[in-house]
Amino acid sequence: MKPTILIIEDEDKIARVLQLELEHEGYSPQHAKDGREGLDMALAQSWDMILLDIMLPELNGMEVLRRMRQSGCHTPVILLTARDTIPDRVSGLDQGANDYITKPFAIEELLARIRNLLRMTANQPNAEGGATFHNEDELRIDGLTMNIRTRQVIREDQLIELTPKEFDLLSYLVTHTGEVLSREQILSDVWGYGFIGDTNVVDVYIRYLRQKVDQGFTCKLIHTLRGVGYLVKECDTAT
Repeated sequence: MKPTILIIEDEDKIARVLQLELEHEGYSPQHAKDGREGLDMALAQSWDMILLDIMLPELNGMEVLRRMRQSGCHTPVILLTARDTIPDRVSGLDQGANDYITKPFAIEELLARIRNLLRMTANQPNAEGGATFHNEDELRIDGLTMNIRTRQVIREDQLIELTPKEFDLLSYLVTHTGEVLSREQILSDVWGYGFIGDTNVVDVYIRYLRQKVDQGFTCKLIHTLRGVGYLVKECDTAT
């Protein structure tokens, strides 16, 4: 089946070009012309990806994204934005966007970002030797449970409140349990292809996660391999 892509874009010329290019590349695109219609379509069925303009009538793109994530819709989203300031980009990613591209953009770059994000979401492994999917919605490791649909995180009956980006980072680490992941790899896969920013942002978010996920627990799940990167691993029950 062709991957389905919802384009939420109020500029008809841009939307038409995107539809033609996506159809040519073998995708099945549909178009919503404003934020409210886009939100309704996003929640009405499953999509492989959503291309979401920020400046939209009815509801702006950031509000559409916020309501999608709040409703439990975690379809991968690429933001289409004319705003190129760091706060705008960070705000979109923190709201749960997977990537962004700044207008005007080359269609070849957008297609590359789409391929990359689809590949990432299609090939996320169930980690061996530790993290397992209890069902299609839950990921578990050593007393930690992550519900992928509701984005609820519980450790030993304690509810842990995470921001959208913290959840994305933790789920990425957990699905790669036992693997050492470099800062560059984490930045590319969690913050998105072409993210413009220092890899120090990974260190900052790892610190946030440790404060919420490991602090107060004897077993520490998040570990640093100095000079290489980070990993999540099972607790050593022998110690």
